Amino acid sequence: MSEPIRLARRVAELTGCTRAEAEAYIRNGWVSVDGVMVETPQLRITDEVVALDPEARKKPVEPATLLFHKPAGFDAFNGIGSAAMGIAPDTRWADDPHEQRVLQRHFERLTPMVPLEPEASGLIVLTQDGRVWRRLTEDLATIEQELLVGVEGRLAPYGLHKLAQGLTFEGRELPPCKVSWQNETTLRFAIKGVVPGQLRAMCAQVGLDVTAIRRQRIGRIAIGKGPEGAMPPGQWRYLPVGERF
Repeated sequence: MSEPIRLARRVAELTGCTRAEAEAYIRNGWVSVDGVMVETPQLRITDEVVALDPEARKKPVEPATLLFHKPAGFDAFNGIGSAAMGIAPDTRWADDPHEQRVLQRHFERLTPMVPLEPEASGLIVLTQDGRVWRRLTEDLATIEQELLVGVEGRLAPYGLHKLAQGLTFEGRELPPCKVSWQNETTLRFAIKGVVPGQLRAMCAQVGLDVTAIRRQRIGRIAIGKGPEGAMPPGQWRYLPVGERF
């Protein structure tokens, strides 16, 4: 048996590249050991079969942004990591149209964006990309969100008009929004600057109790639909680099 050496050294010897290039190839998911992709340059190996993917590129891998259909019932914005939410390679949506290769690094240091209350379900964004972070932090008040709100009760006179304009929340006047009936028990809101608790308070002011909230869209980015319908709760897809909110 050979003496154990670092995987990066073996890749450098096999390909004639520098050690730094070998480490980049490994971290970017282009190297397999006995047929299994490995992303750890410091892995110690002996006589295992090491191979570099023929399509390997030296171009750095872009930071990932994941679009997740959060189920109702847990807080995705207070200390719960991606693993606790069930975000892993095997929960990727089968109809994800993006051809991005899944890398373990895509599930590390993900920051959840655009708050959504724990009881609500629907689209949340988790990103490693500073550009996405800035867009969804600095410009969030200008980005329209679409939410479906299940309600019960008796709508007050002119209630739909009041929801669209003229209400207050936590002492501030709310800007106009678009409100319509999706069906007899569900309202559709297209609204900017919404914060957790706001839709429940708005509905209460016109005589309605909220039974469910689901976020469908943030800006131009929706949960996504495939041949079998919308992406199910608990699954995720990639946001292609360059696609804008």
